This record gives sequence, structure tokens and C-alpha cells, in this order.
Amino acid sequence: MPDVNADSQHRATGAPSDAGSMVGRLAVPVGILAAVAGAFAYVGTVDPNQPGHYPVCPLLRYTGLYCPGCGGLRSAHAFVHGDFLTALHDNAAAVLGYLGFAVLWTVWVAHAVRGRPLRIDPAPALVWTLGALLLVFSVVRNLPFGGWLHP
Repeated sequence: MPDVNADSQHRATGAPSDAGSMVGRLAVPVGILAAVAGAFAYVGTVDPNQPGHYPVCPLLRYTGLYCPGCGGLRSAHAFVHGDFLTALHDNAAAVLGYLGFAVLWTVWVAHAVRGRPLRIDPAPALVWTLGALLLVFSVVRNLPFGGWLHP
């Protein structure tokens, strides 16, 4: 019969009780990273600059306006190939998103290793600020002086 008291002591000190629990805690973050890496590998292999591989943005097709995601696939393709200036030019917001994902994923893994759940509870002001920044990005890239933000 397992010693329940010893298991409680391991949890209280922050030490993992066994390697199996560590694998279980890291399974989801590693799975998410594998999915993202697979998506980036696909976009890195299948060039979005060549027509016919990906659908055209419906907003761009029907209105001629760039949405916040326009150029995101081209940005990811350039990012995978190490062309960071082109990636920024194609979609600067997407590049910031890639970097934000990397930071958040790293924090998630650090929490998982320590056996602590990751709570993401952004303040409403932060959510509204990020939304406003995306809106400003979208508007500026569609104005005549925002041509440098066109993908």
C-alpha cells in the first residue's frame, strides 16, 4: 500500500512524486508545441507567396482592405526561413504574436515542471489595450501613409 504521507510531503516541498507525473504535466504543453511546430513546418515548406496553396482573405478579396491577419502566412514563412525583416514587413502583429506565444509557452512549461497550474487571468484593461492596438494596426495599414505595413 502506498505511503500517502510521503506523497503529501513531496507535494508540500514542490518535489515531483515520480517521473510519470512529470510526463503527464508536460504532455499538453509539448503537444501544443508539436502542433505549432508542425503548422510552422508546413507553412515553411508550402510557400504562401505562390498562388493556389492557401485561400485568399475574404475581407481583402471583397473589400480590398487588409485585416490584422493579412500577410500572416507569408510572415510565418519568412520567420521559419530566418528572414525576420520580411516577416515583420508582412505582418508585424503576427511576429509579436509568435514571440508572445514563445514567452507564454516557456512560462507554462516552467509552471508544469514545478507542478503548479498556469492561471492566465489578464486584466480587462490589458485585453482592451491589445484589442485597440490590433484595431489601430488594421486601420493604419489600410491608410495611404501605412503602405509600409502592407503585406
